[in-house]
Amino acid sequence: MLTIFIAIAPVFLLILGGYGLRRGGIPSTEFWNLNDKLVYWVLMPALFFAKISSADLTSGTLGSYAVILYTGFFAAIGAGLLLGRAWSAADATSILQGSARFNTFVALALAETLFGAAGLQTAVLGSAVLIPVVNVTVVTLLSLLIGTRGRSVFAELARNPLILSIAAGALFNLAGWTEVPVLHECARILGSAALPIMLMCVGANLKVRGLQGSILAISAATFGKFIVFPAGVLLAIMFLQPDRLTAEIAVIFASLPTGVAAYTLARQMGGNAQLMAAIITVQTLLSFVTLPVTLMFARWLLG
Repeated sequence: MLTIFIAIAPVFLLILGGYGLRRGGIPSTEFWNLNDKLVYWVLMPALFFAKISSADLTSGTLGSYAVILYTGFFAAIGAGLLLGRAWSAADATSILQGSARFNTFVALALAETLFGAAGLQTAVLGSAVLIPVVNVTVVTLLSLLIGTRGRSVFAELARNPLILSIAAGALFNLAGWTEVPVLHECARILGSAALPIMLMCVGANLKVRGLQGSILAISAATFGKFIVFPAGVLLAIMFLQPDRLTAEIAVIFASLPTGVAAYTLARQMGGNAQLMAAIITVQTLLSFVTLPVTLMFARWLLG
């Protein structure tokens, strides 16, 4: 267990570093806002494009990998919908997102830290499998729960740079353009800058002061995220028996806190944005302990 804590400590220290710098006004609030946009519009799309365009998409393990991830995700969606019935529609949307969405940035950083280049490649493929399905599913359900502005958000999804970069990488891969001079080298250079910067941005977006939200609602979302999602993934792993690397990366995805994009979506669609911010912050802080514990349990369970 100590080995896992030591291995992932740099990831969480970068998150805390981003939090401390922003709260200290270093270098400025505007800097961190611009950094968010740089990561979202340039660095992450470059990383996804570079990795997916050169990945082996014909691997027989990709299908079982997708099934494992979808099992956990849709189990968490079901838990979020069921638990959210005890609250208002606006609160229910935050519980739903808090149960099922995840922080892709942390997944990629942890995968590379623990397993090197092979782990990062596997995590990128996991992101490619999950991101489009997660976004479309969540937006559809939020539209049904609240019934507001669904069309405009779907239009934004069609312009989502992460989804577009995944699609572009897959098209280049299928066309056999896995190494285009200059293009791929630029994408790799930009992608290599993504991980440390985005981790600090995760920390910079945490809002520990002035959190507002029902403890029960936060607990419900956290139960879906840290119990139901991992349980679904572990059951699928035990049934499908994938290779060890795929299994452990899937467990990482299942154990992640909710991503900060959930807050933006809550504001766009009329959900309870304050509750969403509280869920994101509490889960991120809890994950400093729950994530290594879940990984350790998975390793014990899988042998």
